[in-house]
Amino acid sequence: MNEIVDGFIQAVELIVSLDPEVLEITARSLLISLAATAVAALIAIPIGGYIHFREFGGKRGLVTIIQTLYALPTVIAGLFVFLLLSRVGPLGFLGLLFTPWGMVIGQTVLVVPLLVGMTLIALSGVKKTIQDEVISLGATSSQTIWTIVKEARFAILGGVILGFGRAISEVGAAMIIGGNIRGYTRVLTTAIALETSMGNIAFSIALGIILLAIALLVTTALFLVQER
Repeated sequence: MNEIVDGFIQAVELIVSLDPEVLEITARSLLISLAATAVAALIAIPIGGYIHFREFGGKRGLVTIIQTLYALPTVIAGLFVFLLLSRVGPLGFLGLLFTPWGMVIGQTVLVVPLLVGMTLIALSGVKKTIQDEVISLGATSSQTIWTIVKEARFAILGGVILGFGRAISEVGAAMIIGGNIRGYTRVLTTAIALETSMGNIAFSIALGIILLAIALLVTTALFLVQER
């Protein structure tokens, strides 16, 4: 028990003293996850909008597949991207395996299904009367779509925040694609796993506290957006 308490004390000292390695790992985690969330949003929101506003065969089945991918295991996503980026893979010539950009791709694959689903939910939550009113006022198809998207913008933003939370908290894909290289691809989750296995409990707790703080900020931001 004393070792755990000492670990917490040392962890707080590492954070308060702004330990360079702790700051480096935290900054890298934030940058990679923010980049992945931004790329995923640019891909997923238009796809979600297209699925919502268009009628086509197999739409219900496609939505079911997207919802199933919410629970896509991170190791499966990591394996898929690893095969794409490996030397024998179709994208191996890019040399992105074991790089931060490779990790961005891995996290993007994880986040896209979630953001597509959240976009669908957000757009479906807009009252049908609003769409009917806009159409009755003579709005074109594009104007109608834009109005509905504006009405759902806070719900869509909530989905983006939720996607960032999934990205920064995953470990499987980051470990497989990034390789957990010190000073290059090591992020909060992979560093916690490594340092714990090495017995460096204080460092692991310090990183865990930071990750929990980020999770709290994400949850608070999501709550505020939902209230709005």
